[in-house]
Amino acid sequence: MQKYSNKLFSSTQWILFVLILTSGLSACKHKNVPDVSHIAMNVKIERFDQALFQLDTNNIQPALQQLDKAYPMFLPAYMEHVMNFGPYSDSSRMIQLQTRMLVSNPDFRMLQDSINAHFPKVDALEKELAQSFRYIKHYIPSFSIPGKVVAFSSVISNYGAVTVDSVLGIGLDMYLGKDFPIYGILPDYPVYMIRKFAPEYIVTNAIQALAQQAYPGAEASDQLVIQLVKAGRQQYFLEQVLPETPDSIRFGYTKAQMEWCADNEVLIWQYFVQQNLLYKTDWQGNMRFMNDGPSTQGMPENAPGRIGPFVGWRIVKEYMEHHPEVTLQNLMEEKDAMKIFSQSKYRPK
Repeated sequence: MQKYSNKLFSSTQWILFVLILTSGLSACKHKNVPDVSHIAMNVKIERFDQALFQLDTNNIQPALQQLDKAYPMFLPAYMEHVMNFGPYSDSSRMIQLQTRMLVSNPDFRMLQDSINAHFPKVDALEKELAQSFRYIKHYIPSFSIPGKVVAFSSVISNYGAVTVDSVLGIGLDMYLGKDFPIYGILPDYPVYMIRKFAPEYIVTNAIQALAQQAYPGAEASDQLVIQLVKAGRQQYFLEQVLPETPDSIRFGYTKAQMEWCADNEVLIWQYFVQQNLLYKTDWQGNMRFMNDGPSTQGMPENAPGRIGPFVGWRIVKEYMEHHPEVTLQNLMEEKDAMKIFSQSKYRPK
């Protein structure tokens, strides 16, 4: 199971937002977007979150059995990994007790009420996911599209998107908008994270979870340059299969941060080269460039966190421009990240 974090929206505002995003941001659309309208794709998001909070707590074991029949792959993983209840069994007295306490907790029920109010319908989200899946199948016909998509609540445990075998889970509790009051009173979530707890990040986070399941990232012991290329390759994948999504959303940057990176690409690269960082295998040191944060330690204060994926994305884009014969599938299946780096001839000017 994989874990990702990502103004209050009414249902009408959400629909209007999606229409604006898909039709009014043509400037963010990259070149040569393929026509995928002929690819049949239907996405139905099942509301596990609602089903869970509708359990009959007076008859918890048969209620869990029915829920398990509806979600045989997702429920055990949810209980064990998301809620940390331990190995799942509907006959477990501890599981029954913990589930009853979860479903009966008034604060968690109020949270579910907020989720229901923010996401009374998810048809716009279903359409966005379906369109992204069409792009994925266009570029990589063998890619395993999720057999089921479920919505859930992690009770604000920072699970924005998870993959469980062929199931894609979306934690709607992590997308209630940056102004949702509960986020601000929780000590684990600084402002730079809360800014991304918004509906416009759902599809990007979901597709990134699928990409990381299919094409795992770098190892902790890898050189920084390998970390950069593999993170950049995933960003390039997102760019291709989410062509209408602004770069700032894909990277989790503000517009100002995205502009700063574009304007200072040479400076960023010079920093990596002059500090002799590219071939470092110091995991802790490397992670300051790869992990999220309000800024990147050691760089100018305007440099956003996760500056590494930006650099890696630029490297991969250069590689693909120099090698038009390489398909997206070729790129994602390439085992030699150093080959991508060396053949990119990346030297920003």
